Amino acid sequence: MLDLGRLRALHAVSVHGSVSAAATALGYTPSAVSQQIAKLERETRTTLLERQGRGIALTDAARHLAATAQQLLAIVEKAETTLEERRGQPMGRLVIGAFASAARGLMPVVLAALKAEHPALDARLLEVDPHLSVDLVTQGVIDLAVAHDWDIAPLPAPEGQERAVIGDDLCDLLVPAGHPLAERAARRPLRRADLPGQRWICQPPGSVCHDWLVRTLRASGHEPDLAYQAAENHTQIALVAAGLGVALMPRLGRGPLPDGVLALPLEPVPVRRLYALWRPGAARRPAITETVRLLGGLWPQRTG
Repeated sequence: MLDLGRLRALHAVSVHGSVSAAATALGYTPSAVSQQIAKLERETRTTLLERQGRGIALTDAARHLAATAQQLLAIVEKAETTLEERRGQPMGRLVIGAFASAARGLMPVVLAALKAEHPALDARLLEVDPHLSVDLVTQGVIDLAVAHDWDIAPLPAPEGQERAVIGDDLCDLLVPAGHPLAERAARRPLRRADLPGQRWICQPPGSVCHDWLVRTLRASGHEPDLAYQAAENHTQIALVAAGLGVALMPRLGRGPLPDGVLALPLEPVPVRRLYALWRPGAARRPAITETVRLLGGLWPQRTG
């Protein structure tokens, strides 16, 4: 009989593309995942992973087995949901995926509340890009995603996937003290028409924030000068503090700004909307409903 834990490990490798990434998602060590796969190979008498350059690749047999594993895991989830629903209390394992600033600015208080109020619930966190989190929910790798979108870059979600709005995260223009835009903002509200001609500090291509900035400035008829690209907000703030450019940054998880960096409002205010997303039917789980409740309830405390 095939072991469900080993099938779960194989499924995670198929989704994430490597043993180390699968281990991170599952909360195991890479060695533990490799041992699970090796045992599964002995049980099935089948080679499941092959060396490919510096990485690994799934064999055809492994891909078929991983697809079957996804179906089995969905059946197990349905059974666990029914049991949890009958007991009426959050319990079991709940994996939450959240993008970086939500993982930093919102999830600590939510996870602490879940731990304090529901000791039978094993809530876990996986930091993941919002572009990827939607698919990870569908694939069963995470149970609930905290994702976001922008007005001109809506979040695509598979048909039938359920969602709830958490709240709106306002964005400010960060500039070094003494910047001409700061002087202009002292006289009148800044508008998007004031933004062309700046040297921008932003996230790398492929991120939602990067795409929003490029589309917004191009809609004004200007090609943005993306001089400095860094994934971490703190790195972007440090570049602004050094007087190298300006950045557009949401408030969630931003933290206090250092001396020499000003946050200027724009009109209209750029807003990104945060959502919680989960698989159809999973809303019957008290763990899902309680987590969504806490996300919405604690949101105003984290954003003011």
